[in-house]
Amino acid sequence: MLKGKTVVLAVTGSIAAYKMANVARMLIKLGAQVHVLMTHNATQFINPITFETLTQHKCLIDTFDRNFQYSVEHVALAKAADIVLIAPASANVIGKIANGIADDMLTTTVMACPCKKLVAPAMNHNMLHNPIVEDNIRKLASYGYGIISADTGILANGDIGDGRLPEESVLVEYVLKETAFEKDLFGKKILVTAGATREAIDPVRFITNHSSGKMGIAVARAAMQRGAQVTLVCAHCEAKPPMFVDVVNVGSAQEMYEAVTSRAAEQDIIIKAAAVADYTPASTADHKLKKSDNDMNIELVRTKDILRALGEGKRQGQLICGFSMETDNMLENSRKKLESKNCDMICANSLRTEGAGFGVDTNVITLITKSDIEELPLMTKDEAAHRILDKLLTL
Repeated sequence: MLKGKTVVLAVTGSIAAYKMANVARMLIKLGAQVHVLMTHNATQFINPITFETLTQHKCLIDTFDRNFQYSVEHVALAKAADIVLIAPASANVIGKIANGIADDMLTTTVMACPCKKLVAPAMNHNMLHNPIVEDNIRKLASYGYGIISADTGILANGDIGDGRLPEESVLVEYVLKETAFEKDLFGKKILVTAGATREAIDPVRFITNHSSGKMGIAVARAAMQRGAQVTLVCAHCEAKPPMFVDVVNVGSAQEMYEAVTSRAAEQDIIIKAAAVADYTPASTADHKLKKSDNDMNIELVRTKDILRALGEGKRQGQLICGFSMETDNMLENSRKKLESKNCDMICANSLRTEGAGFGVDTNVITLITKSDIEELPLMTKDEAAHRILDKLLTL
């Protein structure tokens, strides 16, 4: 995912510096070239050899170190960098960079980098909220630096408050968001539905389906990584919603209908990937339960057709994409769905195809538009999500 990308990790003097070894490992696993800069204070918390072993690159600390091939090293690395992550960022280094001070290898290189720079402050919460530090952080944000908010929890001295460096996976997600993909969806508003709705029979039981929500969540993640402003309307999901998207949690088909239709007009693209129950029990006041020995008969009513409502209300220039999970006559049934519900594209798959069922991490999708059919091979749901977005961009 980060193949061909160069990530510079700038590690400053904080007890949280130990987390950056795992960040480096995770980025390398994603295909990135990782280079590490350290302040002298940072070396008191973690040995540079750790980073050199992980990255297979010399860890740069001393501006005047001559133990590397001749080049103006901070300038050469600054030119190569696709992104710089300053983490943990101490109050001292934040203050230096915010005020144009470059007196060591780390601050000199950061100043020379034209790429996106992320800052993850980590310090005692009283220090974090010192007005001078807060002003320096605001100043960095005004210069285009991305600020990663500190976590709240038990700090190194036993206090409870904000100031903790976020977990390694969170830091990596920030890097991925900025660098993994071209921002060809920047400025677009995209709404995605995911998961399985649940229709209550009584306070204990409900009607649902086997959807895990993984495909819809993959589409939301892909759209976010490509620069879109994403709203994810999420029913019951087995997968965790991605960071950096606006999540709207719903339970029933009616709740999803209201959440989607109330937001539909402002969206550029709507992708309905959720598996919505076609029927729901009649309302609690009405529904008739008839017991006969061990059997229970439940009066059912149809749920509102979200995709049809979207198609009927589609505005000029808006794209509507639906999903069609079939067991028989996949192409024929999906084409009918495309026409009858006024969609621009249907993503069809068959429960009979290996690797395309509910709950798995792969999918086999056929993209159906009014003009053509594109059959995709077996691929991960993340890969399929990008192919779906690629196709929508051509319409």
